[in-house]
Amino acid sequence: MPLLKTTTPKSVFVTLIGLYIAQAIPLYLVAAALPPILRERGVDLAVIGAFAVLLAPWVLKFLWAPYVDRLSRGGKLGRKAWIIATQCLVLSCIFTLSSFDPVTDVGYFFPLLMMMSVGAATQDIATDGYAVEHLASRDQPIGNAIQGGAVAAGVLLGGSVTLFVHDLSGWTIAVLTAGALSALATLPILIVREDVGKREQEEISTKASLLTFFKRKEAIAIFVFALLFRVPEGLIKAVEQAFLVDAGFSLTKIGLISGGSAAVVGLAGSAIGMLIILRFGLKSFLWGIITLRTVCFAGYVAAAYTGLPDWALIGLSALNTFSRYMEIVGLYTAFMRIASLKQAGTDFTILSSANLLMYMVGSMLAGVIASAAGYALLFTIATVLSVITGVMAMWILPRSVTVHVPSNHTSSTQNTEFTERVT
Repeated sequence: MPLLKTTTPKSVFVTLIGLYIAQAIPLYLVAAALPPILRERGVDLAVIGAFAVLLAPWVLKFLWAPYVDRLSRGGKLGRKAWIIATQCLVLSCIFTLSSFDPVTDVGYFFPLLMMMSVGAATQDIATDGYAVEHLASRDQPIGNAIQGGAVAAGVLLGGSVTLFVHDLSGWTIAVLTAGALSALATLPILIVREDVGKREQEEISTKASLLTFFKRKEAIAIFVFALLFRVPEGLIKAVEQAFLVDAGFSLTKIGLISGGSAAVVGLAGSAIGMLIILRFGLKSFLWGIITLRTVCFAGYVAAAYTGLPDWALIGLSALNTFSRYMEIVGLYTAFMRIASLKQAGTDFTILSSANLLMYMVGSMLAGVIASAAGYALLFTIATVLSVITGVMAMWILPRSVTVHVPSNHTSSTQNTEFTERVT
């Protein structure tokens, strides 16, 4: 298919697959495996929801993203050095966590989880900067579909496999398995040279900064859009697996559901999202995502009020996963197109952090609302917000998304640009 013809070296795609899988495994060890494990051991929903504070480094990482960009310039390793160093930190935390119990040793457990989150968030800055710098403009939707697919594989390995191994062999073996898989996924970045496929750019004299981003055309509009779009999702996702536990599902069954959705439905969502964007543009795609997720959330309302058979709950979980992975491709493509090569990690991180902020707030509120008022009211609020914030986000979305197209002589005054209409 002409739409899938690429100019980015295959080794870059392989490297990105490995990096995003390596990041996703520890992330979903905490986000997908830990909540049902805690719930099965009788931990209150409010406490489980409070674990969303571990997302704070992912929201705040924009504060140190400029320093990652600055220190990535000029050296022989560049972003590769950041990725390797932070991955070593994350793996050290994982292997240490394996010796503690998540309930009885919380005094040691939580600080280690926070350190791991800081390391993973910093690694993500370097990885996203690598993606912006190495993906040709026409390949960005494909690259983000690969990112979504790699994250889906990470969910399967960090979430479902961890739950399965936990049921068989306990916490220690499950966590060590997740750490080993994450380490293996990092191998491509150790082999591929950083300069392979890197987009050309002029000598950079200015320091990367947050202010530089906000001075750019359409930056404020994209920033507000990023804040609004994912507002309702945390309300659902944070308690989805706890809801299944309370509905009588075993941890192994939940692992198979979430893992199967991530591996099959998530991969399909990423691929289909890419094709829709290439064929119809971002605006039509994002309106479709808002509609799809609202229908899904309404299904959870029906499940909470009247109850649904197991097959329907499994279908809702799959639909929720499908829409979220499609959404990732669209949002990250928009963010990548506006990110400057002069500070690729900073620009992309500002937008992804804003995107995650409201998701984290929703996740933290979800447990409190569900514990105090029940799942039905929580899911109703999420459904209503899906419509309201979706319309607001699309209203603020710029009518065009600017993407920098590299040339042999890129300069600050002679950028080759084209504008893709999002209508």
